[in-house]
Amino acid sequence: MTRPLVVVVVVGDVINDIILRPQGPIDVGTDTPSRIELSPGGSGANQAAWLAALHTPVRFAGRAGASDAAHHRAVLEQLGVDTWLASDQDVATGTIVVLVSPDGERSMFTDRGANRNLGAADLPERVLEDAALLHLSGYQLFEPGTRSALRSLWATALSTGVPTSVDPASVAGLRAVGRQSFLEWTSGARIVFPNLDEGRLLTGRDEPDAIVSALLERYPVVALKLGSAGALVAAADGRRVPVAAQPAQVVDSTGAGDAFCAGFITPWVRGGGLEECALEAVTTATRAIGQVGGRPRTT
Repeated sequence: MTRPLVVVVVVGDVINDIILRPQGPIDVGTDTPSRIELSPGGSGANQAAWLAALHTPVRFAGRAGASDAAHHRAVLEQLGVDTWLASDQDVATGTIVVLVSPDGERSMFTDRGANRNLGAADLPERVLEDAALLHLSGYQLFEPGTRSALRSLWATALSTGVPTSVDPASVAGLRAVGRQSFLEWTSGARIVFPNLDEGRLLTGRDEPDAIVSALLERYPVVALKLGSAGALVAAADGRRVPVAAQPAQVVDSTGAGDAFCAGFITPWVRGGGLEECALEAVTTATRAIGQVGGRPRTT
């Protein structure tokens, strides 16, 4: 039997999400009635899950605590993700408490756990076998150990002709390492996927057009996520594609940016045009905000 082409290799976090939705104003110092759901998450794992849901062959590499690594592997494999998940005997899987406001916006309280220990042994060169794209969640660049492992794999991809893309992932992480370092570490990426705040930090510009122009000096394609304003996608050849947001009831914005990346990448690796990629990105993000949690619902 011929093995299917693994089109996209994603490296990033796998997380246990605790999604907290208060059912009224937070009553400080006492009880606030809330809805609380437990869900598998993590930016990289979410992106891999959305890619699989869009029928794009995908391989995910990450690290989880030994106590629930088998569960996380099974959840991803059920979606069709080729999962390379290392087990950490000493540190638990990362956990995030996601506080969702009534308008669907989320704030995150993060313990990255075993993700901090992702190392070179977890990312052998063969993880790139059959790859048409290496996609990196920027969280892995924010700490020295994981950064070293990722930069080595990144260099291997570039030297062997595997295209690369990156999602900056976190304004807080970018502030900690500095924009110049991030830009240098991601040199060679074909596509960058910042949101508006990340774009502002990376460029020092305020307006979407100016942000895109500045980033195009370093990346051939920029897909700027604009939340309720949609997206602005541009290429170094001068093409610019604004896409309006689609009508939706915002339930939870967790994972919307991850879904956007997957939506864009799916037609891109198949040779789709910029307009098709931009529209699919916004469509998939719209699907994400209409549900609770960062992964595609299977039922």
